[in-house]
Amino acid sequence: MTLRKGERATISIQEHMAIDVCPGPIKPIKQISDYFPRFPRGLPAAASRPPAAASRPPLSPAEAPRDEDEDVDRLFGAYGASGPAEQPARRPAEEEAVDAEGYESDDCTTLGTLDFSLLYDQENNALHCTINKAKGLKPMDHNGLADPYVKLHLLPGASKANKLRTKTLRNTLNPTWNETLTYYGITDEDMIRKTLRISVCDEDKFRHNEFIGETRIPLKKLKPNQTKTFSICLEKQLPIDKTEDKSLEERGRILISLKYSSQKQGLLVGIIRCAHLAAMDANGYSDPYVKTYLKPDEDKKSKHKTAVKKKTLNPEFNEEFCYEIKHGDLAKKTLEVTVWDYDIGKSNDFIGGVVLGINAKGERLKHWFDCLKNKDKKIERWHTLTNELPGAILSD
Repeated sequence: MTLRKGERATISIQEHMAIDVCPGPIKPIKQISDYFPRFPRGLPAAASRPPAAASRPPLSPAEAPRDEDEDVDRLFGAYGASGPAEQPARRPAEEEAVDAEGYESDDCTTLGTLDFSLLYDQENNALHCTINKAKGLKPMDHNGLADPYVKLHLLPGASKANKLRTKTLRNTLNPTWNETLTYYGITDEDMIRKTLRISVCDEDKFRHNEFIGETRIPLKKLKPNQTKTFSICLEKQLPIDKTEDKSLEERGRILISLKYSSQKQGLLVGIIRCAHLAAMDANGYSDPYVKTYLKPDEDKKSKHKTAVKKKTLNPEFNEEFCYEIKHGDLAKKTLEVTVWDYDIGKSNDFIGGVVLGINAKGERLKHWFDCLKNKDKKIERWHTLTNELPGAILSD
């Protein structure tokens, strides 16, 4: 290469790297044979190593390298002394790879198992769900752990109204809750047609919570007043049938007590609690309260109203109202109970209602008849709220 006067010599990037990085002849890197699945048959004379027969079993013809690979064997053989001894250390990694592929094929080993028990208390119309523990949950966080909690949901039904959940346990794949969640207002009809969906989720503070796995239990599998224990493998998320019969759509339940008091010469109406109310506000909840009327009400003095319970779909009221009336006149009366959502600055929203009286049907008629028949005896019944209430004024 000739240079003109005043011209500086230039060095290519390849020459620069060769000068800085490779000042001498290239030598093989020690233990490079660890990265190769095949091990050499022989070693050069310069390598001080025990005979091949003493260090490893003879290779089968199928495992023997081909002739064109012998040069590579001789080149790396002196530095592969530790290669055969490390073969067993690689097997766990291969097994882990098989497990990772099993995430799609074996939900039980991948998503984990859940231990819980269910009890239907028929006398008190309650379903008790005891969430005990989970084992081997799928890791959801970067640290290889999860922050799991359990969520319950009765199907079919409105999600917010039917949802219960446990506390969250941090940084564990084997959480133990031992927590009992209770659904109130569960009837024998519910036990025949409803299904309990149990989901395990991972809580995240800065993004949406993540689904881990679920299981579904048809309530008809339970016997009244008998605890049934389950240990079930979690499954992937199943689709929810959104084409449910609209005739089964409910607005919630209300627990009412009736008693005719001979001492007070009046009807005592107790508004105890509501369950699974329809959500009327944008936050997914309601601010419910209850109104009662005894009709016909010529003087318009029969209206009673409970306190408002904020941001809940399962309010507890425990309030009692007294209507002064002769026992003989009750057969001509009708008790109307309506549930409302309280709103500030606009009209309150009607959630649902129920009518008790001699013109009612089913449980509503039976409740009224039992009250008339049994003086001085408090009788409690759960009733389903409907979104249409004949004869009621749908405004507050």
